[in-house]
Amino acid sequence: MRGEFLDLSGARLYYYAAGTRGAGDPVVFIHGFPTSGHLWNDVVPLVPAGHRIVVLDLLGYGRSDRPLTRPVDVRAHAERVVELLDELRIQRACIVGHGVGGGIAQSLAIRHGDRVSSLCLVDSVAFDRWPTIEGRIARASLPVTRLLPAGLLTAILRRDLRRGYADPARATRSLDLYLRPFASADGRAALVSHIRALTTDETRELGGQLARIAAPTAIVWGQQDRVIPLWVGKQLQQAIPGATLDIVPGGRHFTPEESPRPVADAIARLLS
Repeated sequence: MRGEFLDLSGARLYYYAAGTRGAGDPVVFIHGFPTSGHLWNDVVPLVPAGHRIVVLDLLGYGRSDRPLTRPVDVRAHAERVVELLDELRIQRACIVGHGVGGGIAQSLAIRHGDRVSSLCLVDSVAFDRWPTIEGRIARASLPVTRLLPAGLLTAILRRDLRRGYADPARATRSLDLYLRPFASADGRAALVSHIRALTTDETRELGGQLARIAAPTAIVWGQQDRVIPLWVGKQLQQAIPGATLDIVPGGRHFTPEESPRPVADAIARLLS
């Protein structure tokens, strides 16, 4: 496993490569808000051998650069993923997305379908079913939100995100890692940029085009997801031709961390 930075249109994106190259399709993992590539740490070792694996930190998250004035909405992130595929000389890949990353994956599958060999959506945003009520409130109050101390803003976010975990100890460890880049003044500015970008514009537009997705699609959902309810996953399954739906009993929102095996099994079926 090795980590590197790529310069994409003047911004550095961090990614790490894993797996073993072979004849199989590469697999690209896309996290959501406000996480990082760490989300997939327990899934990656379970992916079948013979596949090149790429795990990235989206712009403004993890080790990647701050967004500054660059857009960080779903479609902008998707276009950067296409740039990343070009830089890594990956023509087609299995795209795996969680949360907002699932929205990015949908954008790729519809707007750049020739680059997507298969698709795995895990507890994904879709249609107009995101962000959370708390996220909508935060976005609506941005004039006030941007003035809050970084520590207070991340504390509010931490409280909201805890409900996505069944294991409080894991929640503490992971959220410490995810929120660390936002704990400074410039980190707060990045976080406000992300909150501002939590709009349904792209996924609502894509919702009527999901039938165009030709790539084999697997959907994995936590049965007790309190962030994006299971019925959204069922609606996605109905909208995407031939899509499968795996429901993780007792699972919540952060399925890749707490139930990595069902996610890896769904990916393995796609790769086979």
